[in-house]
Amino acid sequence: MMTTSSILGHFDLSAERADFPDLNNGYYYPVDARLHLFGDRSRWAVVVELLGYTPRGGNLIDVVHSLGNCLTREPSGCLSDEDFLERVENMDEIDPEGEEVFTGGVPVVVRGAALAVDADAGTRLREVFRSLVPAHRDLLLADETELRARIPGDLPVLLRLDEWHQPENFWDVKPSEHETFRMLAEVLDSGDPTRYRPTLPPNTHWSHWPDAGTL
Repeated sequence: MMTTSSILGHFDLSAERADFPDLNNGYYYPVDARLHLFGDRSRWAVVVELLGYTPRGGNLIDVVHSLGNCLTREPSGCLSDEDFLERVENMDEIDPEGEEVFTGGVPVVVRGAALAVDADAGTRLREVFRSLVPAHRDLLLADETELRARIPGDLPVLLRLDEWHQPENFWDVKPSEHETFRMLAEVLDSGDPTRYRPTLPPNTHWSHWPDAGTL
């Protein structure tokens, strides 16, 4: 049976396995984030996008985390290669020497679109990519096909969040102990998006996570 308690238990187990979406990931400089809830009377899914620049991966990557009781591939919470969506198609032009800085004078190409960059040569790439978000957020984040790659195509959307409050880590605070994820579990259980009534200020903007990407 799908209950708030069972969903929270699912969240906690994922966090114990270090599979829960982590905004403080040391390998990614955070750029943006978005959270999606899907569900009906017997099925539920949470899809969390963490868009970040990874020097090791050499690209701006939208990492799509999927949890739920109806995923169509891979265990809940586990990532596969298909969940790492590289966004920039001309990294060899914007950073030809691999120095993590903008070469200047060229656009950033995403999904075939050439995005103008208002930044000087030598600007750190993470700052360049962050500057693209206000005007091009939907282009950088996942489309419906990418979001539903691991969930049933007929599963209704319940709620989408462009910002929320997340604890600094899930070792000290379990998802089941945190306001945000308790409310999200209630939304999934009830099918009622009005159950999400946060009192904590959102902190998913990259500026709240200064240590992310610094490993």
